[in-house]
Amino acid sequence: MKRIDIFLACELSGGLAAFRHDDFDVVLHRWHDSADLPLIEGALWVFIDWVLPEMSGLELCRRLRADGLTQNAHVTMVLEEDNQEDRKRALRMGADDYIVGPLTRGALLDRVLGANIGEQESIGLRVLAQGELSVDVAAFQARWQGKPIALMPNELRLLRYFIEHPGRVFTRTQLIAALGKQEPAVDERTVDVWIGRLRRALKGVGAGNPLRTVRSLGYVFDTA
Repeated sequence: MKRIDIFLACELSGGLAAFRHDDFDVVLHRWHDSADLPLIEGALWVFIDWVLPEMSGLELCRRLRADGLTQNAHVTMVLEEDNQEDRKRALRMGADDYIVGPLTRGALLDRVLGANIGEQESIGLRVLAQGELSVDVAAFQARWQGKPIALMPNELRLLRYFIEHPGRVFTRTQLIAALGKQEPAVDERTVDVWIGRLRRALKGVGAGNPLRTVRSLGYVFDTA
């Protein structure tokens, strides 16, 4: 089953329930422009309000295009009104298309399902690496010096997220949100279990322990 992640930096009426279309799972994430990106596991589509609490929609679009994790996302700007100059500015800043708000679930689904989704699926398929440690996203496999590392799905996804954000301290709550584990709720101490398993697996193949505990805060992936 292939996947599309939809980030909503905008208001949406109609709910955020995931859905399936042909051989695609489509997952919706409510995302604030000042928040960390959750784990991107498929082709990425972002809907952005023209006006946001922390910045303009145009500025967020520019930042997405400048970030290696999101530069290939399909970006739809949600305009406040059908204004020709606003449409031009959105496209010049890097948006792929636009829609006049307020955005509803029906309009979102019509836009996504009307696109040629098959052409976007390769966006999320890549190999991520830090030194000799790598995660092959397409194969769902981690390796150290080319040797496979046996990891359960949550630990593999956690390792991928750390590799994408080296040197960043994340709280347990942030890691739960990044992996999309808020519903049903996951106890924060479950993160400690994931970290423990991941550390043992990395040490078992000779990769050492790049995961450092930051007292009273959380965990960080060290690259040096």
